[in-house]
Amino acid sequence: RTSISIKNRLKNFSFSFKGVFFNDQPGETAGKTRGSSRVEEDDRNKPVYSVTDVPPWYLCIILAFQHYLTAFGGIIAVPLILSEGLCLQHDSLTQSRLINSMFFVCGLSTVMQVTFGIRLPILQGSTFALVTPTMAMLSTPEWKCPAWTQNASIVNTSSPLYIEEWQTRLRLQGSIMVASLLQILLGFSGLIGFLMRFIGPLTIAPTVSLIGLSLYDAAGTKAGSHWGIAAMTTVLIILFSQYLRLIPVPLPAYSKIKGLHTSKFLIFQIMPVCPLEISWLICYLLTISDVLPSDPAQYGHLGRTDVMGNAVTDASWFTLPYPGQWGTPTVSLAGVIGITAGIICSIAESVGDYHACARLSGAPPPPKHAISRGIGVEGLGSLLAGSFGTGNGTTSFSENVAALGITKVGSRTVILLSGVFMIFLGMLGKFGAIFTTIPTPVIGGMFLVMFGVITAAGIANLQSTDMNSSRNIFVFGFSMFSAIAIPNWIGKNPDFIDTGVKEVDQVLHVLLTTHMFIGGFFGCLLDNTAPGTKRERGLLTWDKMDTEDSNTLETEEVYDLPFGITSFLSSRSWARYIPFCPWKGNTSQHKSEDSNMLQSQGNEGIHSERSELALV
Repeated sequence: RTSISIKNRLKNFSFSFKGVFFNDQPGETAGKTRGSSRVEEDDRNKPVYSVTDVPPWYLCIILAFQHYLTAFGGIIAVPLILSEGLCLQHDSLTQSRLINSMFFVCGLSTVMQVTFGIRLPILQGSTFALVTPTMAMLSTPEWKCPAWTQNASIVNTSSPLYIEEWQTRLRLQGSIMVASLLQILLGFSGLIGFLMRFIGPLTIAPTVSLIGLSLYDAAGTKAGSHWGIAAMTTVLIILFSQYLRLIPVPLPAYSKIKGLHTSKFLIFQIMPVCPLEISWLICYLLTISDVLPSDPAQYGHLGRTDVMGNAVTDASWFTLPYPGQWGTPTVSLAGVIGITAGIICSIAESVGDYHACARLSGAPPPPKHAISRGIGVEGLGSLLAGSFGTGNGTTSFSENVAALGITKVGSRTVILLSGVFMIFLGMLGKFGAIFTTIPTPVIGGMFLVMFGVITAAGIANLQSTDMNSSRNIFVFGFSMFSAIAIPNWIGKNPDFIDTGVKEVDQVLHVLLTTHMFIGGFFGCLLDNTAPGTKRERGLLTWDKMDTEDSNTLETEEVYDLPFGITSFLSSRSWARYIPFCPWKGNTSQHKSEDSNMLQSQGNEGIHSERSELALV
């Protein structure tokens, strides 16, 4: 790296160090940008801080907290959805413990992934890919919640009978643990490369889209508890994320040179949960003024913030989630197969996130050993999530990958710090209890946007395919429609499946009511058997994206294991036969040492220049 290239990178209008001004896009600059050359445009797209760089400590804290807020909605959404299938709608304390456990495990998984996994700045969170098969399993006759657990006036959350009801269902976490072993095997054995040969855009598009579409009932039910509040939340999210995201807000700032002054921030991008907080506050004001009905039987009661009673005051200040906290895990064959289908979907989505994250963070395309290691570590994260009884697994968060493009900071140190934040907050009992007071219609409004974006993100995978092709239109259309029609019919006719073997009936019921499994199965089958060229299927575009390196570092050393592990393995000939080991051989090792020496000399000037800019 030369000082000239660093100066060009710091001219990026999306990130200015003057007052830590994120995404500064002034109007007078826009005209100049339109007339700039392709080279200058590429320079602006480069990250200010790449994967191996370490920003100033205050910038690390700000951006780490931003990544946490970006993942906040997706992480708390899963426990809130699962609470209905687990008979926990009226047990706020257990819901808060689930939320704490989810944050704690996501933090652990993030630290493992950044340190030993793919080694990219990619945050780990809960996965909606496992929600549908989990809810399908819990909707079977033998696991469906008894009617008395739905009545708040009858439920005694401290009674042994009630505790046994929900703990028995959470012990099905053993199915998640067994299914995650497959992900560990696929990752660390290198078989993920073989599997991805059969998974293309026409497989991923219906699979991911159906994750969002399959949750329409949860979104509609929660939003329907008070459509006015839900609509207000949705409108605020749309307003903040789409219309106000590029509007700078002047805020007080301080520097040694300027002293106390005002600086402009794109606050609506830095604080993505502002709409949720505003709706939450309005509901609180409506609650203390008794505008919303206090009678549970009246419409709009769930818009109150005191529905869960004294959840915050009853929760302990400190809690430490641990494996087996709900009892000894149990395993269900139907659960294992259903969760496995969700994990395969999650794997395909994560591989795409790895490549996107590499491009946005200035890293070269991830090599096979790094992808294998990343998938394997995600499997370990899901194994932890299952053992801790979260009722879910972990996966890469696409929302946080997109945040890298906004901040232009691809440092993995930031994501590592964000993981530490989640671990710490996951141990604060009252922190999890606070989220149980979020009114149901506010959550419903958030779901309307969140699940809509997930659906659209899945469809966006088709941009690399030729959608003028009747073949592709048929594959996608048939996969989507079948995945909606079949589960709907099975849900209305649950007794139709009767093979005489209870275990087989459960497996078929879970698979045939899991939308993404049906959509992904038909998409994969038709895409790999119906005649079509690679260009038509979108595979050539994917290959081209993998080889792009215009905004990346020159070497793959970013994917090396820490603490000298890579150097140790490079001197061992047997390491070349281990799929997840970054073996380079002796020649590459010496070359790497020389390169590191030159880079360290150049970094002294770089960090000096950045420090000066940070003080301006």
